[in-house]
Amino acid sequence: MKYIVCEKPHQFELKEKAMPVRKDGEVLLKIKKIGICGTDIHAFGGTQPYFEYPRILGHELAAEYIEGEAEGYKPGDKVTFIPYFHCGECVACRNGLTNCCAKIKVFGVHIDGGMAEYISFPEQYLLHGEGLDYDQLALVEPLAIAAHGVRRAAVNAKDTVLVMGAGPIGIGLIQFAKIAGAKVIAMDINEYRLRFCKEELHADATINPANEDVTARLMEITNGDMPTVVIDATGNRNVMNSAFNYIAHGGRFVLVGLQKGELSFSHPDFHKRESTLMSSRNATKEDFLYVIECLKNGKIDPKKYITHRAPFTEMITEFEKWIDPKNNVIKALIELD
Repeated sequence: MKYIVCEKPHQFELKEKAMPVRKDGEVLLKIKKIGICGTDIHAFGGTQPYFEYPRILGHELAAEYIEGEAEGYKPGDKVTFIPYFHCGECVACRNGLTNCCAKIKVFGVHIDGGMAEYISFPEQYLLHGEGLDYDQLALVEPLAIAAHGVRRAAVNAKDTVLVMGAGPIGIGLIQFAKIAGAKVIAMDINEYRLRFCKEELHADATINPANEDVTARLMEITNGDMPTVVIDATGNRNVMNSAFNYIAHGGRFVLVGLQKGELSFSHPDFHKRESTLMSSRNATKEDFLYVIECLKNGKIDPKKYITHRAPFTEMITEFEKWIDPKNNVIKALIELD
């Protein structure tokens, strides 16, 4: 079978190897769609924390069930899965926080992933397709990350939420914050994405920090209150540091994006607002099931932000184009026969 490996930063290679051998407790899956995410881009660029090379990427996946002994599944079923392998024994797992397991292994990040024609995968992490198609199923994982971030922030109808970064995760954050009833402000330096957020996602306001005074615009939009929830989906340290100035008194700041360095902020300013700072990592099964339900009932239609596609064997030549901002990529999918 064919697979694609990131040998080192800025180098993908298409290779062949033997079909995977299914072990006890595993199922054989044929990969149908692979979503390209920020982690893949950071890994390719050499900026992804906790990462080693070479690595087979790919954890936003839709697949066909081929064989195995998973209860309730049969050959031909459309499936997706949770790509976060947890130990089940650490303090986080014992408390149901499998998304931040102390020994977590993320498929396609810490261990080789699904950028291949076939994979053998632990059956315990499988999820039924629930009538969704392969495009939808490939987007369940990034949407689950967004759903988890909004849930961490306990967003409700009283909130004004600033989402910084309108990439695929940011778009999901906007949608789930809107579902929660909040007023949502989208911030990005890409005008194409800002228009998309306004026209397709019905963001209440947009801000482009490249040509607008962010603080002044936020004061204007919120009548001087500032956002009660700020969520970062940029993974940019400068953006994160600046955002400490955007939080309302009593507000929450949630870090969904990830960067390598340290954050810096004024403790007195943070303290006087009684601000809350939290990170949001991965997602739980509860988030995945919630996303699948939202897709089934039409609350979210992610297909409209799949902007680019390529066959598996052409992915390497297309990838450089996908990461070029001028090509206005929101979500790219790799397609397999």
